[in-house]
Amino acid sequence: MVLSALPDADALFIGVIPYNHPLGHRGFTHSLFFAAMIGAAAAFALSKAGWTGDRPVWPFALLLFIVIALHGFFDSMTDGGLGVAFFAPFSSNRYFMPWRPIPVAPLSLEGLTTQRGMRVIRYELALFWFFALSAVVWDRRSLWRMILACACAVVGIVMWVFALRINT
Repeated sequence: MVLSALPDADALFIGVIPYNHPLGHRGFTHSLFFAAMIGAAAAFALSKAGWTGDRPVWPFALLLFIVIALHGFFDSMTDGGLGVAFFAPFSSNRYFMPWRPIPVAPLSLEGLTTQRGMRVIRYELALFWFFALSAVVWDRRSLWRMILACACAVVGIVMWVFALRINT
């Protein structure tokens, strides 16, 4: 969970580094290069700590890369901001996905308490937390938990289809 949120560490420097700077919000820390570096470093560190057992470290590194890179992918589906610098540090171009069903979040705690902030929270609950709940509930040893986890995942998929249809 920490690694999936790590790209937004750049938001801590919004008052110091301009948004449109390569190190600004949704810049380098949202890039595929950053995801690969941090994913590999975290996988090797966790491997040294014994978390991967006898399994090779590269599949774990790939999984962590995907977890981190998805943050930028989802940010590129928001309806505001400057886009995501997927190819930083090699290119400062920023990109959005062709469909943008996720409302952009306010960058302050006060902003999250506004009507717009509450809308963002509702969208994020609908689009992401059903999948998180599905992962938490899943247990191969319990049929009812597998069914509940699958139901949560199906609800999450339906919410995404619904959001994409509304915003296209």
